Amino acid sequence: MHHLIPEIGLAIIFAAVLAHVARVVRQPLLLGYIAGGILLGPNIGFGLVHSEESIEIISEMGLVMLLFIIGLEIRLPELAGLGPRLFILGIIQFGGCIGIGMAAFHYLGLAGDGSFDLLYLAIAGSLSSTLIVVKLLYDKLEIETAAGKLTIGVLILQDLWAILFMGLQPSLNNPEATVILKSLGGAVMLVVVAALLSRFVLKHVFHLASRNPELVLITAMAWCFSVCALASFAGLSIEMGSLIAGVTIAAYPYANDVITKLAGIRDFFVTLFFVALGMKVPIPELSTVGMALAFIGIVFFSRILTIAPTAFFAGLGLRNGLVTAINLSQVSEFSLVIFALGMGFAHISDDVQAFVLTAMLLASLISTYAIRYNDTMARALSKTFGVLGMKEKSQAGSESGGHGHGSGRDIVVLGYYRIGRAFLERLESYCPELVSRVMVVDFNPAFRKDLENRGFQWVYGDLANPDSLTHLGIHDARLVLVTVSDVFLKGTTTRRLLSRLREINPGANHVLVADEPDDFQNLKGLGAAHVLIPGQITGQELFQWVVHQLDVHEIGYKEGKHAEPVG
Repeated sequence: MHHLIPEIGLAIIFAAVLAHVARVVRQPLLLGYIAGGILLGPNIGFGLVHSEESIEIISEMGLVMLLFIIGLEIRLPELAGLGPRLFILGIIQFGGCIGIGMAAFHYLGLAGDGSFDLLYLAIAGSLSSTLIVVKLLYDKLEIETAAGKLTIGVLILQDLWAILFMGLQPSLNNPEATVILKSLGGAVMLVVVAALLSRFVLKHVFHLASRNPELVLITAMAWCFSVCALASFAGLSIEMGSLIAGVTIAAYPYANDVITKLAGIRDFFVTLFFVALGMKVPIPELSTVGMALAFIGIVFFSRILTIAPTAFFAGLGLRNGLVTAINLSQVSEFSLVIFALGMGFAHISDDVQAFVLTAMLLASLISTYAIRYNDTMARALSKTFGVLGMKEKSQAGSESGGHGHGSGRDIVVLGYYRIGRAFLERLESYCPELVSRVMVVDFNPAFRKDLENRGFQWVYGDLANPDSLTHLGIHDARLVLVTVSDVFLKGTTTRRLLSRLREINPGANHVLVADEPDDFQNLKGLGAAHVLIPGQITGQELFQWVVHQLDVHEIGYKEGKHAEPVG
């Protein structure tokens, strides 16, 4: 036991060094942590950590803290507001991936000698990596897009399915109805007790602790281990207890402050958890790598087959479904948690755990590039679905009345995102008589009903597809407002888009949004009537506000010398 502290120190050092390497080569830091563990471990690396007991202690502590943090991120009220279509999508995705996975894994003979190998493989193949997906979508600024919201919603639902399965794990060896009901009953009772304590006791404790920031962290940790103790007393795993502890804290008003206070310790223990996983990676064999690649292929195709058609028929959009499926095509760290528990229950064989861990590493690498090019991949796959009769339904025809002449819609808004949304809300408030003159062009059909109920016309249009722009009925528009910039445009740029729009309607006033001041003159030179630079406008607004809060004579403010043209 006295070797534990230096071994934890080595784990952090190796994790830090390999994480820097991962950052340099533009890979998720998670892979750096696992690679650090591989180098430390006795199988492939330098063998600096030999004690199996030390590895288990590090892994167990990291596992408890990881699940506690995952629980903190699950907001039950947000789940209720996701809408029925997303719940249907999440149910079909999880159930469909399990069915496809079990059939495919059985056919390929991937299951080992464990009694529940096939079931665990199917569960692992149905869960995606929250850590990797959220990080990459944040980096791409796609969290707030339609596909981004679908992706996050499905991830939250996947966490719930994983929680339910964890509640069933202890009773799999004796799958009698009474045993399963007892296990589920214990989990439900633990949730109820924890929720009641959180609502009527813990809230007041945290209110008092909030006056002393040091108490917030230690109180949260004490709550976590208290619920773990209750879980152990009820015959459940302490990991299940830590997850429930996190969920109940997430439900009360101090949740964000607790998450902030725990950020540092979260990163510390999550790092140790994945380093410990890396230590367990066996010497790779060709057969293990081959099975891992087969596993990844099944995961990818099961996501496409379950998510894309469901999204299409639910009216969420084929492209959104394809992008969501691509975003979710990797193996979850939650699957590794479930496998770690399964090993403790002797449910699965060592070989299966080895190739699933290998699959997670390879899928994480592949997913980094898949999410980076998700739009390009979705466009290519949409052609295949088009052959099968699933095409994005353009509403520019008879359904929306948007064919050219006589529509009376001479103000065209291309892109219904932040700027377009804010513009329409302001127009609706201050100039409601103009609503009947506005046509909104966007690829996300989820906005159609709301916009049409407010009096706007919605038509389907892919800004990167010249053919769809040609048939939108904008030939006679007076104003064409492109409200998305190059950061959010997929498959084209504002310059190419402007050129195409001027071909379609050279007489209109075209307004565009630029990311950088350098783009201003370029777009103006191409014929833009007006160019907006959001960052510059925000900076000017902030400057004006600051100046008017200060003594203008004292700071030497000179009217008219601060402004820069934005259009």
